[in-house]
Amino acid sequence: MSEAEAKAESVGTVVVAGAANLAIAVAKLVAGLISGSAAMLSEAAHSLADTTTEVLLYLALRRGARPADRRHPFGYGKESYVWAFLAALFTFVVGAGFAITHGVTTILVHEHTGNYRASYLVLAISFVIESVSLARAIRQVRRESRRWRSSPHRYLRLTPDTTVKAVFLEDSAALVGLLIAGVGLGLSELTADELYDGIASILIGVLLLVVAGILARSNISLLVGRAVSDRVHRRIEEELEALPEVDRVDTLMTMLLGPEDILVAAKVDFCDDATAADIEAAADEAERRLTEHYPEIAYVFLDPTRSMRGPEGHRARPTQDENQRPVDEPAGGGS
Repeated sequence: MSEAEAKAESVGTVVVAGAANLAIAVAKLVAGLISGSAAMLSEAAHSLADTTTEVLLYLALRRGARPADRRHPFGYGKESYVWAFLAALFTFVVGAGFAITHGVTTILVHEHTGNYRASYLVLAISFVIESVSLARAIRQVRRESRRWRSSPHRYLRLTPDTTVKAVFLEDSAALVGLLIAGVGLGLSELTADELYDGIASILIGVLLLVVAGILARSNISLLVGRAVSDRVHRRIEEELEALPEVDRVDTLMTMLLGPEDILVAAKVDFCDDATAADIEAAADEAERRLTEHYPEIAYVFLDPTRSMRGPEGHRARPTQDENQRPVDEPAGGGS
């Protein structure tokens, strides 16, 4: 699958999820007002938050895909992470805040009207619709993981395409939330005690907090300037060192400029007998090899250098400190 097709699929996934969430939000709101269920109203807020999130993710895809210009020579890819972060923040404040607050209020003072039939019907229909949306997201995750030669789990954990991650996590959380709401409604109806409905509402809020926290953390890391994964880093280093004109790679740095753009910058110690023409040819060959393996690599900068070796013959400035690996392994497809 080409980059253009991948971007189009991401847009389609977001649009489908957004349309589904909007329809579900209206149905849950009506059912919640009829039944007076805190869990149903929390689920309505959940779907409303998801719908707003999809709108922000759509903006992220569109604005992040704008071409580079003079003021932004590396493009607008990182802007997609700004909108995705705002989407996570909205889920955190609106969705989770309403669900937890309303759940606590229900436990303390609220009583149900006792009409649960509409709520059960909406929950069942919502589960089917959310399952369809999640199935589409899963198909995209599997397809993209094959493109990066990675497992779906690893791809989902490391992917810089936060729109795919957001849709997958939100749809998964939506299904879990529906189950929680159903159990809460059922227990409240059987016991005639709104305590269980209120607890269900609070649990839905906690679920939203977890999802929002994961997405916010991922987007902050990408905004700061995250590198590619360790395996991709090593593959890039191996490709550079395989060039006959290269003695060693002194320093290698990478950065994810957006969901589909990678920057590679390296200090390279070329062989002593390499001429200026040899270095130019090697730089062209390096870019060809890297982009052949990873079409997402948009920029390759090589800085010829003659660095001093360390006391034991190792590189004076290692490309990565193996003893200080980050806890959250950098993204970049994971291959």
